[in-house]
Amino acid sequence: MSAAAPKKAKRENMPQKKKPQQRHGFRTGEYIVYPAHGVGKIEAIEEQEIAGASLELFVINFEQDKMTLRVPTAKLESVGMRKLSEDKVVKKALTTLKGKARVKRTMWSRRAQEYEAKINSGDLIAIAEVVRDLYRSEAQPEQSYSERQLYEAALDRMARELAAVEKIENDDAVAKIDDILAKSAKSLKAAQEAAVEEEQTEAA
Repeated sequence: MSAAAPKKAKRENMPQKKKPQQRHGFRTGEYIVYPAHGVGKIEAIEEQEIAGASLELFVINFEQDKMTLRVPTAKLESVGMRKLSEDKVVKKALTTLKGKARVKRTMWSRRAQEYEAKINSGDLIAIAEVVRDLYRSEAQPEQSYSERQLYEAALDRMARELAAVEKIENDDAVAKIDDILAKSAKSLKAAQEAAVEEEQTEAA
């Protein structure tokens, strides 16, 4: 019995394999954007043996969706995982919100597909375009159920990335986007009214 004790102690003292902290420029603890799901946090980089082969994986937690995803480190490019947008991209996305909505005169089903593709592209500016195009102010007609769903999905994606970049709460990011949209709608309406007034004056 006493002979077995040193062996046990020796096994306990064996150094454990240290988990890597960084791969392909991504670190554990870092927030990233995964196009299909939005903003997530890299919790760990771990190795798993699958069918006899060793596979290195990013363990990504999507807190809002209560979901954990394991992504092979070698597949980053094919899944489109990227770092959070730089400040200049965020600034451009917020400026995009101030523009006039561009709504194509095509069937809603076709437009809905285009909007979904933009949301799942992971491109912050493309997502901002969806938010801008589907936004409705109080003075505008109601959205249909499917329009509202797409608008909320785009707003959520944009707000989560804005919150992660600016290190603010998600609700504050939503409020910031809402404020820009409301002010923009007000100024666009004022400009339209002024143009109509000018036309009437000229006609008179």
